[in-house]
Amino acid sequence: MQKLVIGLFGFGTVGEGLWNVLKNSKTVDARIKKICIKNPDKPRSLPDLYFTTQAQDIIDDPEINLVVELISGGEDSYSIVKGAMQNGKSVVTGNKAMLAYHIEELIQLQKQYGVALLYDSSACGSIPVIRNLEEYYDNDLLLALYGIFNGSSNYILSKIFNEGMSYTKALKQAQELGFAEEDPRFDVDGIDSLYKLVILTVHAFGTYVSPDDVFNHGISTLSPDDIRYAREKNKKIKLIARVEKLPNDKITMFVMPKFVGQEELVYSVENEFNGVVIEGQFYDKQLMYGRGAGGFPTGSSVLSDITARAHNYTYEYKKLNYFVPPVYTTENLVEVYLRYKDASDLDHFRFAEISERYTSKNYSYVVGKIRLSNLLIATEYIQKLKVFIAVV
Repeated sequence: MQKLVIGLFGFGTVGEGLWNVLKNSKTVDARIKKICIKNPDKPRSLPDLYFTTQAQDIIDDPEINLVVELISGGEDSYSIVKGAMQNGKSVVTGNKAMLAYHIEELIQLQKQYGVALLYDSSACGSIPVIRNLEEYYDNDLLLALYGIFNGSSNYILSKIFNEGMSYTKALKQAQELGFAEEDPRFDVDGIDSLYKLVILTVHAFGTYVSPDDVFNHGISTLSPDDIRYAREKNKKIKLIARVEKLPNDKITMFVMPKFVGQEELVYSVENEFNGVVIEGQFYDKQLMYGRGAGGFPTGSSVLSDITARAHNYTYEYKKLNYFVPPVYTTENLVEVYLRYKDASDLDHFRFAEISERYTSKNYSYVVGKIRLSNLLIATEYIQKLKVFIAVV
């Protein structure tokens, strides 16, 4: 086991928790030498000598051999991670936004500079999804990976369906408990789930797809009418991220609410928990379950990455290096429920077929099959029209 000297970026809840864990941990020989922060005037629990506002104080320090990046900004994170790797330092990060847009380049930088980049904490909190995909599901038998990737939106939906709360009250409670941010759009609009799906798809199938090319629709337009429809069908609504293999070496992916029945594995995944289903050709479906929101689950995953690096662990990207990655497509049909207000709203969606239709003065809906490519084209209208779309 190698000794780790860490340069830490960010000293919020997770960063400070990591300091305390490492200070008392006997499982890894690691210490934090320097911490880069943005605001030097904010009161800290450590002496000033540990802190700096200059990233290069860490990146250029030859004694530091591991950078742990725990800041929120995507582009700042990218600059830090890239600079550290170019200086021969391995990196642990949980920044899903940065990874979702730059993972292809960062994979190449690992090879070029002989360093490791570990980021299990970027996808689904305390659940070790990435490492399981790398080590256990490192074959070509994977058919699909899907589930609840965002604890904040799942908490809101659980309160709505289990306790009869309104969307507004459930969101407020999630914010008060620290599961959702003051600006909740990253969670409830499915962006967080989307970034995680992009990262996991690289490890599940070896294919990188830009977040901009994936259809993504969250729960912010959910109405009492949609909730009533779900209850009439004896189902709950869950925000689902999904990637699946199609015939002819293709994959498709999306993030959308879904009407979920009791027979489905994610039906009982409630509150701030995440549930990831891995479906294989011979091993059927397996559920990985754990907390997906909060500082402690994220902190435990960061610590796991640090410990793995102390043992010289690195991702091998087996699906990328040893198999021919499948090609991404949006030309497949999905069956969806679309709730809308005015008849003209439906003109923006080119359904291949409609199997159910309901029209009233206050709202209307259709159930039918539509190409993902057509949903992508209609994306700009979806938020404007306040329609709600869910997989049936």
